[in-house]
Amino acid sequence: MGVKIKRMKRTIIIALVVGLIFTVACSKETKIISLTVSAAASLKGPMEEIKQLYAKENPKVIINYNFGSSGSLQQQIEQGADVDLFIPAANKQMNALQDKELIIDNTRKSLLGNKLVLVIPKDSQTTITDFKGLANDEFKKIALGEPKSVPAGQYAEEVFTKLNILESIKLKAVYGKDVKEVLTWVESGNADAGIVYESDAKSSDKVKTIAAAPAGSHTPIIYPAAIVKTSGNADVAKEFLTFLSGDKAKVVFEKYGFDFIAK
Repeated sequence: MGVKIKRMKRTIIIALVVGLIFTVACSKETKIISLTVSAAASLKGPMEEIKQLYAKENPKVIINYNFGSSGSLQQQIEQGADVDLFIPAANKQMNALQDKELIIDNTRKSLLGNKLVLVIPKDSQTTITDFKGLANDEFKKIALGEPKSVPAGQYAEEVFTKLNILESIKLKAVYGKDVKEVLTWVESGNADAGIVYESDAKSSDKVKTIAAAPAGSHTPIIYPAAIVKTSGNADVAKEFLTFLSGDKAKVVFEKYGFDFIAK
């Protein structure tokens, strides 16, 4: 009887051990990884579409986006926000994080380019056809991104400085928290004109583009990308960045009006 009990106990123990091993193996196999990507507001359209493409190939990775002005996102990272990948709309914000050693240097790359354009409400009757015309009295409110935190606003001020109309524009400027807000104000007619990216203008059927910024009038528009040093999933973040730099993502970005420059 004692032998039978011992055998039974041994069988139960073996079964428990096997079950435990199986459970651990399964839990590893089904582990879901969550990535947080902080990206410029102007990237919302293509990034949401790319997220769906990536999910089909990587069902165990969940991408969570945090869209906003590049300056605000930079500050969040500096203050310890849990972010894996950063994609601002200018090198300025990335340089700031790099100077503070908050990104993994060898992961940084130039991902996209864009163009700066002047938009007006679709029903506007203005005959103005260039940026310099914004100084005319017919424009009472001109929507711009807040220059301190929104790269599109910084680029716009560079253009106005180059054209010697910055001071007159400042008198009628209304500043948005990001480029999407600027676009919304023009769409609704709450602003007579606005400066946005070409990709934003293409996303709306409520505005029309009347001019692109003159060549050489502003710093080249570059969207850099890099892994944040505090990322707990740096390897997976690198894989997603590789996907963003690939042919499938290129098709989406170009469809939305971005220049794909990733190498």
